[in-house]
Amino acid sequence: MLFATLEHILTHISFSTISIVITIHLITLLVRELGGLRDSSEKGMIATFFCITGFLVSRWASSGHFPLSNLYESLIFLSWALYILHMIPKIQNSKNDLSTITTPSTILTQGFATSGLLTEMHQSTILVPALQSQWLMMHVSMMLLSYATLLCGSLLSAALLIIRFRKNLDFFSKKKKNVLSKTFFFNEIEYFYAKRSALKSTFFPSFPNYYKYQLIERLDSWSYRVISLGFTLLTIGILCGAVWANEAWGSYWNWDPKETWAFITWTIFAIYLHSRTNPNWKGTKSAFVASIGFLIIWICYFGINLLGIGLHSYGSFTLPI
Repeated sequence: MLFATLEHILTHISFSTISIVITIHLITLLVRELGGLRDSSEKGMIATFFCITGFLVSRWASSGHFPLSNLYESLIFLSWALYILHMIPKIQNSKNDLSTITTPSTILTQGFATSGLLTEMHQSTILVPALQSQWLMMHVSMMLLSYATLLCGSLLSAALLIIRFRKNLDFFSKKKKNVLSKTFFFNEIEYFYAKRSALKSTFFPSFPNYYKYQLIERLDSWSYRVISLGFTLLTIGILCGAVWANEAWGSYWNWDPKETWAFITWTIFAIYLHSRTNPNWKGTKSAFVASIGFLIIWICYFGINLLGIGLHSYGSFTLPI
């Protein structure tokens, strides 16, 4: 009872905090002068991280197994993984281009987890025999970390496509500042904007297009690095799952719906990484492939659970009518 109460408090505190964080984040994008709010947003993300971590530890202690046995627990872990991604650029002392992706993704993921749709999964239960294995932590955690990473990389690629194909886009108009430019690239933009009057009369025939090119290049670089990490984690997760499947079901691969869609996901991002070796496919074409991967991941992770079919039906749920 104590653990259940603690988990309830921590999940609601974290959701309330992340809701405030996303509000602050949107305000700072629209009103650049409010620099103090940006610091408050980061402090809120730290508080959310500790709340989610506390929930996972409490759930682990009360259930006796790592909390990845159903969709509710996996969504909470996915939120935790998204926060880890949010912190990576800060650890490297680089600009946090991922914050625009990770912050809304965290609130949407955790919001769905704490919604009434998954109430029946909020209570911890005894693991079914097939899940009573040390591979549970290794396989499922790797898969969820890969999902979080690949989702972020795919969204960066989608942002690249939006910027690339939006017509008549002046990122640097004095009257109107574009939100995407503020988010991904703002410090560089300020520097170039200060120099614009001096450089405009030299060798740049279309200076806004130069800024747009720089932003696209930055998004392309970030998406490639993030997806490369996610693809590595996905490969490790699939291999661990194959070993576990052999122990539990006597076969490394059964073409279960979850396994099939995991293979499709792996193939899509393998195509993306391979296409990057061709200079003609870098940028827009490879970003389109990654954007398709975004939909495939959600089918693999969420769609199969919604249908509740196959050997991986432990995390299935039914929508209330």
